[in-house]
Amino acid sequence: MHETTPAELDAATRPLRRRSALRSIAGGSIGNLIEWYDFHVYTTFSIFFAASFFPRENRTIQLLSTAAIFAIGFLLRPVGSWLIGLYADRRGRRSALTLSVILMCAGSLAIGLCPTYPQIGMAAPLVLLLARLVQGFSLGGEYGASSVYLSEIARPGHRGFYSSFHYVTLILGQLLATLVQVVLQALIPRAELIDWGWRVPFITGAALALVAWWVRRNIDETPDFRALDEKDKRGVSLSALREHWRPVLLVFGLTTGGTLAFFTYTVYMHNYLVNTVGLSAQTSAWLSLSTLTLFMVVQPFFGALSDRIGRRPLLLWFGIGGTFGTWPLLTALAHTHSATTAFLLLALALMIVSGYTSVCSVMKAQLFPARLRALGVGVPYAIATAVFGGTASYAGLWFKSIGHESGFYLYASACIGCTLIATLSLRSSDMKMES
Repeated sequence: MHETTPAELDAATRPLRRRSALRSIAGGSIGNLIEWYDFHVYTTFSIFFAASFFPRENRTIQLLSTAAIFAIGFLLRPVGSWLIGLYADRRGRRSALTLSVILMCAGSLAIGLCPTYPQIGMAAPLVLLLARLVQGFSLGGEYGASSVYLSEIARPGHRGFYSSFHYVTLILGQLLATLVQVVLQALIPRAELIDWGWRVPFITGAALALVAWWVRRNIDETPDFRALDEKDKRGVSLSALREHWRPVLLVFGLTTGGTLAFFTYTVYMHNYLVNTVGLSAQTSAWLSLSTLTLFMVVQPFFGALSDRIGRRPLLLWFGIGGTFGTWPLLTALAHTHSATTAFLLLALALMIVSGYTSVCSVMKAQLFPARLRALGVGVPYAIATAVFGGTASYAGLWFKSIGHESGFYLYASACIGCTLIATLSLRSSDMKMES
């Protein structure tokens, strides 16, 4: 009787392993797609739904109120990263990912189905506020749980490639939201968008979250978590991070410049291209779509490169390029009136940022032991993102409003300099998951 050789067994099981890997990547990263879809849907469609949640006498007050509620959602992110991070370290990465996506679904569905202000009065803005708080809480825990899951589920030697999909789906969420915006504005008259059409993207977001929930129910738990004993799980607490203060500071430092650069060249860039460069809104939208698509496509290539040469060289590429290249890049953008030149400059900037985005998840995860990994990554990340990422657009507009836009270039360079310092502070002992 023929005995199966190791080579034949490997060939027979390879398709199964490939399907399992794809399911793990999709399950671990799909929450980021929903997060950024929701982020852009809220900001883009606020001009249409503001009148449904607030008194209609003052249009400016309506828009300011929706913006304020959006900002308040950021305040719950550190709380979510703390509590869902604890849950991930005690009950499992898969359980935490399933919980976060259910909360996302609830928030989007509440907004999409909420009665209007004329129907239920002040209860309408209250529902909007509570929904955004739930979403902020959920999204705070999503980053730590998903980045740790992708880092732990990957085979040794492929962690950078796996983890890069964290930002692939994140960018895809932005692109999907933009596509929904373009399609709805083309198909539905403005009056109907204000009346009911704005609900469609939120209900779509809830449906996407349900798909993510179904995918995550069927993913495998990570080997690192399964290897933990009950004593390790019970010992997880926020106070336990005190003995790991150095990795906490490193995560905060790595995130400071990375999140500011990401928000600057993606979220803020549309306003910058219109208000500073002087391009039309339509041209700016197409530039953003094309450069974001390029940005998304290169993430796995940068991640795979890090598996060959290490994470530190890519972080140095971002730290040095961002610290010393932000001023000349943004200055050159400000003085061009060519869409082609603007595309090339923005593409170069995003290639620099890719040195951070492609490896940040796995780099931060490997700084902590498995028993504290989700909590250790999530909390300092959420705080740094709320302080520096969430305020990037405001900071850019503020410097422009006082007539010193170049001050923002210096501010961005200094923040990225913090990431460079954190990168230079990394030791070989910080690379626990490098192999």
